[in-house]
Amino acid sequence: MIERGLKSPRIVHVVYGFGTGGLENGLVNIINRTPPDRYRHAILCFTDAGLFASRVVRHDVPIVALRCPAGHSFSAYVRLWSALRAMRPAIVHTRNLATLEAQIPALFLPGVKRVHGEHGRDVFDLEGNNRKYNVLRRLIRPIVHRYVAVSKDLAAWLESRVRVPPVRIRQIYNGVDADQFSPTVGARTDPGPSGFLSAGALVIGTVGRLVAVKDQRTLLFAFADLVRRNRDLASRLRLVVVGEGGLRHELEQQAAACGVSHAVWFTGDRSDVADLMRLFDLFVLPSLGEGVSNIILEAMATGVPVIATRVGGNPELVTHGRTGALVSAGDAGALASAMYDFITDEARRSRCGAAARAEVMQRFDWKSCVDAYLSLYDELLAHRVDPTQPGISRW
Repeated sequence: MIERGLKSPRIVHVVYGFGTGGLENGLVNIINRTPPDRYRHAILCFTDAGLFASRVVRHDVPIVALRCPAGHSFSAYVRLWSALRAMRPAIVHTRNLATLEAQIPALFLPGVKRVHGEHGRDVFDLEGNNRKYNVLRRLIRPIVHRYVAVSKDLAAWLESRVRVPPVRIRQIYNGVDADQFSPTVGARTDPGPSGFLSAGALVIGTVGRLVAVKDQRTLLFAFADLVRRNRDLASRLRLVVVGEGGLRHELEQQAAACGVSHAVWFTGDRSDVADLMRLFDLFVLPSLGEGVSNIILEAMATGVPVIATRVGGNPELVTHGRTGALVSAGDAGALASAMYDFITDEARRSRCGAAARAEVMQRFDWKSCVDAYLSLYDELLAHRVDPTQPGISRW
């Protein structure tokens, strides 16, 4: 039941884990920026609560980690239902395929409204065409009151592939903190390995989990090609890879095999991403698939031109030739060529970086994003439940 009295309604956000990522960053911003007297929040993790738990500044947000093993056993559903019931939510908001099945136990909480968010697809189903997964999505679709898509691309996919009626889909872009992520002021610092940023260094940067879908492998091949083909630039070129993940050792070995270890810095997870971003002359996101990338928005806000792959919501953010460039996913040659064009043209970098910053200031901000989510929650709680269909609202 929705809690009455002096307490505001609670939203339980169900995530697979709460480590480093764009989904997690967006959730933290929504929670921290919600007026406390309007909604309370709780986070329920299928696995573990990781690094991002410390970024939740509100002290009234319980974070529960179920530490469920791989695969969803019956006991996991029971634990999930018990945890949800104890939190007494007004709304349960699941995110991405890995948590979609949490909609089922949420169905048995009287009066609770259910939201599912699509933030992007992983490497095992880049186009969202996997028949088994889509059967699951369609089976659960009738019990989901509202869907949130973070890009127009995902909204169109929900409508065409999952067959969600358009009236139940909300497309909400992520925001970006344009004060925290802002252009460089003064001289560039050198927080990296000793002497890494020598005078005149040209720094290419990327930020993201070191996992297959982010495809830093192609970026390393492209960077090595750029170094090999441009000996006059080789001594100045640097690549900064920010993030952590299961592929780190493999990527470090690849850098060594390509002969560019001296010019590549793997930073691991960092809490100073905004400062690191200001080191970059060029930002590259080589992903095989994306929803809407927070990190692209943060790079743009920092005034850094962006090269991104032409996948998912990336073309909705990066305007080819104006704020950066778009290249085909997995094409190291095309990526190396695009990087060369920017690295050798300072005026172009400056022009595209300024246009990127202006674009973010005009179109993306966290206030608009949070207002859109809160408006959706308000809309849901304004409807009553149809008693003839338990758990399903009358629209």
